[in-house]
Amino acid sequence: MSDEAIHETQPTLIDPYKYLQIVANPDGSITRNENLFLRTPSTPDDQPHQHIPVLSKDVFINQSNNLWARIFVPRDDGGDRNKLPLIVYYHGGGFILCSADMNVFHELCSNMVVQLQAVVVSVGYRLAPEHRLPAAYDDAMEALHWIKTNTQEVWLHKYVDFSNCFLMGTSAGGNIAYNAGLRAAADVDHLTPLTIKGLILHHPFFGGVNRTGSELRLVNDPVLPTCVTDLMWDFSLPHGVDDDRDHEYCNPTVDSGSKVLEQIKFLGWKVMVIGCDGDPLIDRQIELAKIMEQKGVQVVGHFGAGGFHGAELMDPSKAKAMFDLLKNFVLSC
Repeated sequence: MSDEAIHETQPTLIDPYKYLQIVANPDGSITRNENLFLRTPSTPDDQPHQHIPVLSKDVFINQSNNLWARIFVPRDDGGDRNKLPLIVYYHGGGFILCSADMNVFHELCSNMVVQLQAVVVSVGYRLAPEHRLPAAYDDAMEALHWIKTNTQEVWLHKYVDFSNCFLMGTSAGGNIAYNAGLRAAADVDHLTPLTIKGLILHHPFFGGVNRTGSELRLVNDPVLPTCVTDLMWDFSLPHGVDDDRDHEYCNPTVDSGSKVLEQIKFLGWKVMVIGCDGDPLIDRQIELAKIMEQKGVQVVGHFGAGGFHGAELMDPSKAKAMFDLLKNFVLSC
């Protein structure tokens, strides 16, 4: 029997509901264990004695659908400062969990401000299954339009170089950054003066009907088991196609990729894809990188050995290495 056949018959040992600590409700919503996620309050400059290096504040983008963002800027040292690149960040959580104020995402964004000398806007988008895709993509684009129409917002006006913007996301956020990037590339004229220079896909969350080698090899991965990703897609994809993991939202390699990739090539955007072979999703990430390259997109791929899905959120040494990569990438654009 081949290795692949052995992997295919390996039983799934994990209950995805217990793993995620969620309960499915009759109305189609889910109950989440909110105690599972530690949150960090924003840090506006109302306590100057703390001398924190990064300030943050929460802003509503659209109160009618509870769309909000957390803006991160470097603390003002009183001297002259050049305008900084803008990173619009989308958090992870399989589209169904987490938020922009979670500790790990707050720390990541704060550290990016320091390490990259950038401003970060972390978007608090709507979650599935209460708001299935494309709700998160709609929110991602609404956030971009909010930024471009609020260039006089005090922190943005003071710190941001609107001609040097990047879309970045971790896991499901990487999927959002990719799909928002496709939309933005097709609608670039309506985002002026916001100018996107590149996409940063950090361990992006994609799927498909046919299992990849890495998914078979890591079917019972302790960080991201395959049964959990399946459930996340069941809850996230639109009604009527929620069992089709070859839907374009889930599998960007279907039909050799989006035709909009040629527009991304034309615009000269670069795309960085970060992954590791300890992540069950790495084969899908590599395949997407190859398809983008075949379309002529400038792709910078970094696929490390070992690790696990989202490792840079938990391992300071891996985070530092990623920041070095990101800094070089932003400068190269």
